[in-house]
Amino acid sequence: MDARHPFSRRRFFGGVAAAVGTLGLKPTVSFGQVRTEQFTGGEEQYDNYIKLASNENNWGPPQSVMDAMTHGFKYANRYGNPDGNIMQAIAEHHGVKRENVLLTAGSGEVLDVVGTTYLQNGKVVLGADPSYGSVYQHATTIKSDAIKLPLLKDFRQDIPAMIATANRNARDIGFFYLCNPNNPTGVVVSAKEVRQVVEGLPKDMPILIDEAYHHFVDDPAYGTAVPYVLEGRPVIVARTFSKIAALAAMRIGYAIAPAEIVQRMRAYSINSVNVAAKFGAAASLKDTAGQAEVRRKVIALRTSTSKELEAWGYPVIPSQTNFFMVSLHDKTVQPTIQAFREKNILVGRPFPPMLNHLRVSIGRDEDMQKFLVAFKEIFPKRAPVTSTAAGQR
Repeated sequence: MDARHPFSRRRFFGGVAAAVGTLGLKPTVSFGQVRTEQFTGGEEQYDNYIKLASNENNWGPPQSVMDAMTHGFKYANRYGNPDGNIMQAIAEHHGVKRENVLLTAGSGEVLDVVGTTYLQNGKVVLGADPSYGSVYQHATTIKSDAIKLPLLKDFRQDIPAMIATANRNARDIGFFYLCNPNNPTGVVVSAKEVRQVVEGLPKDMPILIDEAYHHFVDDPAYGTAVPYVLEGRPVIVARTFSKIAALAAMRIGYAIAPAEIVQRMRAYSINSVNVAAKFGAAASLKDTAGQAEVRRKVIALRTSTSKELEAWGYPVIPSQTNFFMVSLHDKTVQPTIQAFREKNILVGRPFPPMLNHLRVSIGRDEDMQKFLVAFKEIFPKRAPVTSTAAGQR
């Protein structure tokens, strides 16, 4: 159920498959969902690309994390093994108890588990569109559906409309979904708006808040939703080690939620996180200086790159993540992907209905310089636009 933008799922995924097929990539399918693009060539070919497509940490894990994962491999032959005390490390990091933590294979598993837990007996999920589509795709996979409300003209999620719709359809809604900051737009839902959601919904309606990009926010109006868990509200916060901690391929994330919700979700969790990932994740929580440096680099490059694109005449949606969306005006994303690929740069996939906006992940300084050179070769200069790169709105 789409409030404004119906489209053919078959046509959409067919277009994605066609695009990634030309890149030596193939869709990776998990529970029937297109999660990412899996490279099928060799290491040398893969390493030759500048990777600005999947919102990864392009600096990689710090040495402390690499050492911890190497240490964890000594238990690779064991089923029951030490795990770096990862559960306690997460609990202490957030000021919650171990019973409030569900460890998962990336935060993507959190989203699946919430769907499987709460979209039974005809229940549906309510959220914004476009947002991180995994939640909606999983709903389709398990024979459920979604109520998706379009973004506002400034790309914010329409919180009043979402709250009103949730209350009108309360009997049918399994859970309420917020991606904050939102993917693919990079725009935040303010702490004030999150409180409006928590206080404005039926008291027993679960609220899933995906905070995968929490670490890259510098907007003072933003706030994490973890305190609502401490209040005992039916809030589930999804976090991942794939972004700031640079452990995307290690597949480790977690949920923070009230104990009774964690217990209910645990029945649908696969419990498949490997031992090296656990040691690495625990070490990453201790490396606050390393994460602060990555955050500093991302914000600086996000701002400078956005300003240069706008000076070239291409508006950028103010982002609070490690990616941004740039308007291509009358051009579309699909051929743009191939144009960048020919310059050995991988950029983001299409996000209907925003087919004239290209999502670009933040890479290292040299990566972004090469991206800007390529962008200016592909797109002609236009009249400069008023800068929004600092994240004001």
